[in-house]
Amino acid sequence: MDWSKPWFAHFAGRGQRWQRAALASHAALLAEMNADAADTRQTTGRGQRLAFIAQDELPPGAAYEAHIASTGRVPTRHNLHDFFNASMWFAFPRVKAALNARQSAAIDLLGVGPTRGGVRDTLTLFDENALLFACSDPALSAALRGFDWQTLLLQRRDAWGSSCEVRCFGHALLEKLITPFKGCTGHAWIVDVPSAYFEWDAAARDAWLDDAVSAALLTTDALTSRLFAPLPVLGIPGWWPDNETPAFYDDKSVFRSGRRADVKIGASKAG
Repeated sequence: MDWSKPWFAHFAGRGQRWQRAALASHAALLAEMNADAADTRQTTGRGQRLAFIAQDELPPGAAYEAHIASTGRVPTRHNLHDFFNASMWFAFPRVKAALNARQSAAIDLLGVGPTRGGVRDTLTLFDENALLFACSDPALSAALRGFDWQTLLLQRRDAWGSSCEVRCFGHALLEKLITPFKGCTGHAWIVDVPSAYFEWDAAARDAWLDDAVSAALLTTDALTSRLFAPLPVLGIPGWWPDNETPAFYDDKSVFRSGRRADVKIGASKAG
């Protein structure tokens, strides 16, 4: 993995250490994860202390999210998908706990059926494929909602890093970005941030996002896929060398026009 890529940068230090353990053995990886969990005292959706176990320790018939909520123990396979999933428990611990709390509550209410249902589908989409789009300029958020790629990614290119930025969250999305491709698209959850946000260091910004997004996930009743806006990851300014050329954005199969933009998305905590 190229840890210098911007989609890995916010957890690269831990990720590189875990990668060395993973290359040694599954047991070594779990030990490294559990050492970090013990140090941080992170908890899952119902306040249980976080720990990582091998997938085959999940009891037969147990629902994955319900097991995590009730025991704190996250079944983890020796693969990239679960590697990135575990990473997010440390990069955005409150968001992961909020997702787990909502998922387990939905399972308690409806059980585990042949389909997850709308709320659980939305939570899963967030967990697997979300981007956190932090923005202090409503015009940029509106451009993202409205599929106005020319404004968001070209005309207002200089605003990236001073009025908006992105963090990768979805662990399936991170797995896809091991071998990035132009059409790779995340589901952006828009977070309204104060302008002072961009004066803070990366750790402070991540902590603020963790708090704001987790609160929104716990309090938003009508969770649907329409709360996201699609964002092609390699189109983000500064994230891919080819997008320095304006013609990169002429590909209508990737940078599509889309649905009407009348839905308020994500968390607002800019006051």
